[in-house]
Amino acid sequence: MKIPNSMQAMVLEKQKQPLVLKTINIPSPSAEQVLVKIIACGVCRTDLHIADGELSNPKLPLIIGHEIVGVVAQKGNAVSTLKEGDVIGIPWLGFTCGKCKYCLRGKENLCENALFTGYTMNGGYAEYTIAFEKYCFHLDKKYANASGAPLLCAGLIGYRSYSMIDKNAENIGIYGFGAAAHLITQAAVFHHKKIYAFTRDGDVPAQQFALNLGATWAGNSSQPSPVKLDAAIIFAPAGNLIPKALQDIDKGGKVICGGIHMSDIPSFSYDILWEERSIQSVANLTRKDGEEFLKLAAAASIKTETKLFQLHEANEALRQLREGKFTGAAVLIM
Repeated sequence: MKIPNSMQAMVLEKQKQPLVLKTINIPSPSAEQVLVKIIACGVCRTDLHIADGELSNPKLPLIIGHEIVGVVAQKGNAVSTLKEGDVIGIPWLGFTCGKCKYCLRGKENLCENALFTGYTMNGGYAEYTIAFEKYCFHLDKKYANASGAPLLCAGLIGYRSYSMIDKNAENIGIYGFGAAAHLITQAAVFHHKKIYAFTRDGDVPAQQFALNLGATWAGNSSQPSPVKLDAAIIFAPAGNLIPKALQDIDKGGKVICGGIHMSDIPSFSYDILWEERSIQSVANLTRKDGEEFLKLAAAASIKTETKLFQLHEANEALRQLREGKFTGAAVLIM
C-alpha cells in the first residue's frame, strides 16, 4: 500500500476549545505497532468528556477517537499476527505493561501503566493512526466499514457492563439510550432478557428506538420502573440516576455504572441500598471482553444505528452528541 507523507487530522490543541483541522506528518510504527489507514471512527461520549475538560489528563495536542475501523497499511518488524491489508478494530485500551499487580491478576483494564487510544496516545479522528498489534481485533467482514466502529467502545463497554450482571437476571433496566445501550439491548434480547429502557424525559424518538430494538418497555428516567428490576446499567453520565436505579431494583440487585465520567451523586438514604443491593463502576475493557463481544455481535447479528459525518465535521458531530440530537452512534468516515 502506497503511503503518503502527510495526512489530515482533527486535533485537540486545548480542552474546552474546538478541534482544529490540520495537515500533519504520518507517524511511523515501532517494531510492535502497525500503521492503520482509517476507514471510520466512532464519536464516543468519552471523546466529549476529553474535549470538554471533564477528563483532565490527556496528551496534548491530541487526536481523539477510539472506535476505529481501518486497514493495516504498514507493520513493524516484530508484528506477527497481522499483515498488510487486514481489516482491524482499534479500541480504547491501547497498551498494558503486563507486569503491574493488576496485569498479573488478569485485570489489565486496571493496568497502572496503560495507554488509552485517543487520550494518552493519538486516536482515530484522522486519516491514519498507529496501534500496538496485540491490542487490535480482527473484524468480521460485515463490520469492515462505518457500522463496525461503535462496536469498538460502545459495544465493548456495554458488554463489560452487561457481563457484570447475574446471568440469571431477567428484567434489566438501561438508563440512557444511546450508542452503548442500543447495542447491548440487542445482545440481551438475543439472550431472552427483558429490557426496560429509561431515556431523557420526553425523548419519544429514543423510547421508540428502544422498543424497535426489542425492549419490553421504554419511558422517562423520572418514571418508576413498571416492574422490580433484577439489575440496572447506567450509561447516561448523570449521578442522580444512581439513587433512582436503586429504587427500581429488587433485593440483591446490582446497579452498574458504565461510563468513565459521571456528575456528582446526590446523597440518598441507606434503605434503598439495603437488602444487598450494590453499585459497581466499569473501568476500561480487557482484550478478552473484546474477543467475546465480537463473537456475540456476529452470532446475534447486532446492527449499529449510525449517523455519518465527514472528518472535518467532527466538531458538529460532538455538538450533536452533546445535545442528544440523534439516536444510535455518530461515526466519522474518512
